[in-house]
Amino acid sequence: MAVNVETLEKLERRMTLSLPLDGVQGEMQKRLRRLARTLKMDGFRPGKVPMSIVEQRYGPSVRYEVMNDMVGEAFYKAAQEAGLRLAGRPDISEIDGAAEGEMNFEAKFEVLPEVEFGALGDVEVEKVAVEVGQDAVERTLDILRNQRRTFSQRAKDAAVEEGDRVSVDFEGKIDGEPFSGGKAENFSFIVGEGQMLKEFDDAVRGMKPGESKTFPLTFPQDYHGTEVAGKTADFMVTVKKIEAAHLPEVDDAFAKSLGVKDATVEALHADIRKNLEREVGLRVSQRNRHNAIEALVANATLDIPKASVQAEMERMVENTRAQLRAQGIKDVEKIPVPEDVLRPEAERRVRVGLVVSALVEKEKLRATPEQVKAQVEELAASYEKPEELVRFYYADQRRLAEVEGIVIENNVADYVFAHAKGVEKKLSFDELMGRTPPAEEQAAEQA
Repeated sequence: MAVNVETLEKLERRMTLSLPLDGVQGEMQKRLRRLARTLKMDGFRPGKVPMSIVEQRYGPSVRYEVMNDMVGEAFYKAAQEAGLRLAGRPDISEIDGAAEGEMNFEAKFEVLPEVEFGALGDVEVEKVAVEVGQDAVERTLDILRNQRRTFSQRAKDAAVEEGDRVSVDFEGKIDGEPFSGGKAENFSFIVGEGQMLKEFDDAVRGMKPGESKTFPLTFPQDYHGTEVAGKTADFMVTVKKIEAAHLPEVDDAFAKSLGVKDATVEALHADIRKNLEREVGLRVSQRNRHNAIEALVANATLDIPKASVQAEMERMVENTRAQLRAQGIKDVEKIPVPEDVLRPEAERRVRVGLVVSALVEKEKLRATPEQVKAQVEELAASYEKPEELVRFYYADQRRLAEVEGIVIENNVADYVFAHAKGVEKKLSFDELMGRTPPAEEQAAEQA
């Protein structure tokens, strides 16, 4: 089989293939005979349809199938022999100019790029460090107490205070007209915990049972109820009942109720700190890993295969539609997803993947079984029965591959920090958490 490969532009290549015509025809006849043995057609017994009719009816489709299979097989074999690293599927078509007894084909495709790494010696990479202070432990303890608080009715002449649970009747109107969701009876919420808009909390503070008040409330522009977003409503609220919160004492009995092994206040504090330090460690590692990889990618030079970007955009579209299906949205396939919105993120993902893969191969940074095992055990350590989570990961190769990916990224980050200028930056506990769910809450759930 004659093969010729030429470079078109950057990563684009063109390969011409020549296949013997008798080979294609021989495979066609073989498949047609196999089809004829089981073919059912009116007027003939099964398997007794004349070959001339089988060829007339199914010859074109079988020929197309044979050509696709044989040309595809020939292409991938030739690509492997030539040492080509393919990026995506080839575009194959038949071309003229074949010699007698042969068929010529042209395959256009892209190859993966060569990645050139710049010197890391002068590159500065931020490396964050965070300490878990006693204040974080105390805040977590407050969360645990709040989760187990009880309420009792206040005296009849008591006024609403911060943290009280109140039951109210309310009705809101916009331009004198009621709106959906604007009315309720015996509605309960805790003042100051963000369950209601700030104007509502402010209105009921200081009110007593049986009192009513009218107040204006402007809904935020991004309010989830789009029909009232950005509009101002007049609300009338009547307080029906006020209940004061009672937090449990922090004592050995409280520690025991939380399942702390030694059932002491000291052991409770130690458990909280351990959970917080584990969560902080994971977040610090994730942030430093991100910083290192971003620095590595910024210091690398490569061309991006269009086919890889297109494939990544298709994956992003399908993932988006799968999420919409899970939310019960119908006909998600009909929802247009503009490529120009997805392309920058798809290009970034492809670039990161190519750079990381190239460094892993170049510096032999693949994950070892021991590293994967240690990572799984670290992820499982915060659970009541860690051995069950370990089995969960090892029971599914896809889940295990996700852990392996984390280990590989850790190896890459370690390499970058070992060769670049690590600039340590100390963050407070709150700065690390940013807008993400507080680690205290996760630690509280695990305590």
